[in-house]
Amino acid sequence: MQQRFRFCLLALLALPALAAARPDAVDACVECHGADGMGKGDPMVPVLAGIPAGHVEEAVFAYIDGARRCVREPKMCETVAELDQDTVFAIANYYGGKERQALNQPFDEELAEEGAALHRQHCGACHARPDSKQAEFAIGIPLHGQRKEYLRFAIEAYLAGDREALLPAMAHELGELEAGDIGALVNYYASYRPADAAE
Repeated sequence: MQQRFRFCLLALLALPALAAARPDAVDACVECHGADGMGKGDPMVPVLAGIPAGHVEEAVFAYIDGARRCVREPKMCETVAELDQDTVFAIANYYGGKERQALNQPFDEELAEEGAALHRQHCGACHARPDSKQAEFAIGIPLHGQRKEYLRFAIEAYLAGDREALLPAMAHELGELEAGDIGALVNYYASYRPADAAE
């Protein structure tokens, strides 16, 4: 798994984030994730737009390799099971070229403020905003603007062992979270609005 992650990270650093023509293989993804990568409103379907291609690749390969288990989303594992490497790359390059739009999710301002501090302490070194120039080169995926329900599920899946932490540092930081911290982080990431929309 770590070897696969290193390969994807090298691909991420080596290739510019260019919008790609829609490959036929994306048709299987559009039903849930939408052609724009923003999903179709299902709170448990993650937003793919704004995630650099190398990270989309890593996530898909994690499902294929079993490092991520389809606890609530069996269709995901069924969809990616037969994908070859070139198809995964084509899908990742396509969604990697999409910009994350604001979901304008409701959030608790007080919790979001607490979450901002937790982000800086535990997550900020690896996770950049999707509209940041650093997002393409960051170790982790952009969490800002992801769906609240999915984010909570994903964090809890890591804590439950249903997903493997990519790096020891990630496992350590997750282990440092206390009761209530997940809710604060989720509200902080839900408060995201694209920089151009905030001006």
